[in-house]
Amino acid sequence: MDKLQLLQRIFGYSQFRPGQELLIDGILSGRDAFGIMPTGGGKSMCYQIPALLLPGISLVVSPLISLMRDQVMALKAAGVPAAYINSSLNFGQIQAVYRNMLAGKYKIIYVAPERLDSEDFGSLAEQLPISFVAVDEAHCISQWGQDFRPSYLRIVHFIAGLSRRPIVAAFTATATKQVQEDIKRILGLRNPVQTVTGFDRPNLCFTVLHPELKDRELKQLLGDRSGKSGIIYCATRKKVETVCQMLNELGYPATRYHAGLEEQERTANQEDFLFDRKTIMVATNAFGMGIDKSNVSFVIHYNMPKSLEAYYQEAGRAGRDGSQADCILLFSGTDVSTAHFLIQNSGENEDLDPVQQEIIRKQDLARLDAMVGYCKTKTCLRGYILEYFGQKHPEICGNCGNCNGNFREVDITKESQMILSCVKRMHDKLGYWVGVNLIASTLRGSKDKRVLELHLNELSTYGLLKNRTRSNLHAMIDHLEAEGYLQADREHQTLQLTALASEVLYRGQKVVMKIESEPEEVAADATSLEEQEAELFDVLKELRGKLAKEAGVPAYVVFSNATLTDMVKKRPRTKWEFKKVSGVGELKASWYSEAFLEKINHFLDGEPE
Repeated sequence: MDKLQLLQRIFGYSQFRPGQELLIDGILSGRDAFGIMPTGGGKSMCYQIPALLLPGISLVVSPLISLMRDQVMALKAAGVPAAYINSSLNFGQIQAVYRNMLAGKYKIIYVAPERLDSEDFGSLAEQLPISFVAVDEAHCISQWGQDFRPSYLRIVHFIAGLSRRPIVAAFTATATKQVQEDIKRILGLRNPVQTVTGFDRPNLCFTVLHPELKDRELKQLLGDRSGKSGIIYCATRKKVETVCQMLNELGYPATRYHAGLEEQERTANQEDFLFDRKTIMVATNAFGMGIDKSNVSFVIHYNMPKSLEAYYQEAGRAGRDGSQADCILLFSGTDVSTAHFLIQNSGENEDLDPVQQEIIRKQDLARLDAMVGYCKTKTCLRGYILEYFGQKHPEICGNCGNCNGNFREVDITKESQMILSCVKRMHDKLGYWVGVNLIASTLRGSKDKRVLELHLNELSTYGLLKNRTRSNLHAMIDHLEAEGYLQADREHQTLQLTALASEVLYRGQKVVMKIESEPEEVAADATSLEEQEAELFDVLKELRGKLAKEAGVPAYVVFSNATLTDMVKKRPRTKWEFKKVSGVGELKASWYSEAFLEKINHFLDGEPE
């Protein structure tokens, strides 16, 4: 069987996605490989297909217990012999996997990096015909990456200790140029075939909102997405608890996940989400890496993450099957101070020397600056992300909140002069720079205790913008920062003037800001299913749920939402037509075609069940 036959018969696709075939051919020819592909871009296919075609056993190194389990479950459902070894297995289960490995019963083994330098696994590896090692989430090996894990350095020692070096391939979704070079150097990739298919996820719509009240905004967002599956990320465990409780009290089927819960509860809550018993997961960043749930239609960040890498990875858990999905970030100024506190007080990397820790801390603060810039920009959000990762992009994407928003430009030169003048006069009086809240309070003429104690009410700029709301004033200050007239000191949470500010203060530089106009009635989404198609989709979705329950697997393991949508569009009447649906392989066609075709034919013929 060749690669195309495998693609069709096992995975149900008629053609490869961009970049996949290049990497697969390189690996099959004996070359190392390096793939940078977006979440949902088909990275797993790039190592699963070679693993099935190469002789012997292939190892997939991953830090993600949930990914191992989900991918092994999906492979088994497609008829592929696979297993995983990680801390979720007890001693007896691990020994059983070892025996099966020696007996040649598996083609693909997923393994955690910590397992590689254990004596028992090392001894076993020497007896196995390991022909291929794939390193997933490869950015974890770089100290410049957003998720550096010292355990990943064990991969290098493991490969070096094998009597015969296997083919080595590395894969990641988010890596800057510096991290990419680190991955190739540290793993010692030899003349790798390399592809960067791009970081863009065209099916994701990015939006940043600046709500006065986040809870009220969240309720509105969820009300518009009733019945859909989604993830809500919060910065702290406490916020996860309060948001989840609020949603449960409102009747939403929500569950929670964070590191403070007992492992048994975390596992149970994750299972509820995967099997759609709970459609909303409220979680910290401890949740989601490796979750292969394909029908997540929205990811909402209640708080701003610490970096664009983390944000893009978490947001990318939406729309994995290619369906349209929303990635919404609720931003407020307190998010910046929370993120800064988490960076300064992180317990990670304590085993590194102080110099290395300081390097990583400064890198984290630089990434925080880029993340804040994303939240405050009025330019294309997709373009901002792609620019960060070094990818060219059009000026307008047509599928983000900033490009789709109903904005108009207003001249805020006069207000900008007042703001910048106030910042200067406060510094002249106090001898140090202050934060945005104190600046806003002074401009609005607040009688706040802090303002009066510092005698800021004596400044000529005191109360100059008392007719402005706090949120409006904050928006203007954010704009001045984004345009380079103000510069933030994240460490001290202050704002200071830049050299450009004098252009506005003294030379009449005009300042224009985009503001959102009154919302107009939005036309219905042209991509949504027609009424009859939506009805058939619901019929097939119900059947999928029934079959998944009988098999004891999540619904998306039977078929993804994208496969059901293609089924609705193509309306197959025969088994031959059914096999033409995207995502339907030979094995799944033999298992499910009869049940699905019966439903489709009854529906199209207007016959009662």
